[in-house]
Amino acid sequence: MYNSKEPLIDKNRRAATILNTLKKEYSINNAFLNHRNVLDLLVATILSAQCTDERVNKVTGQLFKIYSTAEDYAKADPSELQNHIKSTGYYKTKARNIIRCCQKLIGEFDGKVPKSIDQLTQLPGVGRKTANVILGNYFKITSGIVVDTHVKRISNRLNLSSHSNPVKVETDLTKIYPEKFWFAVGNLFVQHGRNVCKSRKPACIVCGIRNYCPSSLVNN
Repeated sequence: MYNSKEPLIDKNRRAATILNTLKKEYSINNAFLNHRNVLDLLVATILSAQCTDERVNKVTGQLFKIYSTAEDYAKADPSELQNHIKSTGYYKTKARNIIRCCQKLIGEFDGKVPKSIDQLTQLPGVGRKTANVILGNYFKITSGIVVDTHVKRISNRLNLSSHSNPVKVETDLTKIYPEKFWFAVGNLFVQHGRNVCKSRKPACIVCGIRNYCPSSLVNN
């Protein structure tokens, strides 16, 4: 049960209970973006900015039939690529980033997607969040916690972080959860945010972690 004056040790215990409860409700290895390989995942993650995964998956269903290698994207006609990804929003910027990203992959990484967060974040259109998605979902390398709008919202509602900046939220969560749980935290929080703890109308009545949530509309 949540205590507004909880000491750090109790907060950590509550956080552990929350994670264990969510593990029983969702699959840790749930893949949100369809992909055949790491390049597909990189492109899909760039497209997912300010766009739903459902929409991205619809777009990439056709896109991946046309472009399959870094060379394909690097040599792509910008206007044609824009037309293919237009429904994901910010399509001009995304098309430019994808083309430049793949050009850099060819020029500096032998056409291969690198496995380090420092190298990934050197690529156009790739920030820390995208890099964490690539490393955690494809390479199974723990580099941090992916903080999207769902993870940020839930972390705030659970009082695991009071920040709105994703980097600061990630820092707070990595202080609470051991590194071996970082991938699970991001993945499970996203699923819970989509299914139960929604932005406008959280379904607290059916929430399995409501007793550990200071923002719950029931039992608090």
